[in-house]
Amino acid sequence: MASTDLKLEDCGSLPKPGPIGRLVRLGFAYLCLYYVSSLWAVRVDLLTEAGHVRPLIWNGLLIGLFLVNYVINIGFSRDWKKRPAIVSALLFFSVGVFGYLQSGSFEIEHLAQVIYYWEIYVFVHLGLAFLIAAIIATPGCEMRALHHLFSRVTGVQTQQHVCPIGPLGAIDRWENMRKRS
Repeated sequence: MASTDLKLEDCGSLPKPGPIGRLVRLGFAYLCLYYVSSLWAVRVDLLTEAGHVRPLIWNGLLIGLFLVNYVINIGFSRDWKKRPAIVSALLFFSVGVFGYLQSGSFEIEHLAQVIYYWEIYVFVHLGLAFLIAAIIATPGCEMRALHHLFSRVTGVQTQQHVCPIGPLGAIDRWENMRKRS
């Protein structure tokens, strides 16, 4: 099972992604940034005519809550375990309760805005990380792509992180084994 624990490795200890791993990262970047562009298209009107939060905004909530731990912990070298998701969920719940007490409905404009801007952050950060990781062949987790880019620009070595979820780690290991044989 995937762990949200931060487990940094020494620079150079993980294999660089090959062409397939880089293409998969590029595909994930496209998906994240496509979702962001869809969110951007509804930025002016986050509620439906019936007064409900748009389904598009709800669509990214669960996956975002799952991914936010990795985005924050690995991306910022923090070991906050599941706290980013817990704090996010508590924020959404608090805003929803406030809306319910104020207007009798959880689905208020403020809740839509909070989820909207939170999703914009999570999926832009993730999408750009995938894009940079694909371009510069970041070893391990894409959330270390900005660290890897910094390392390449400055020459200062940064630590790497094994990809904790998804197919990327397996693809990178497979491509690395194929190169050796």
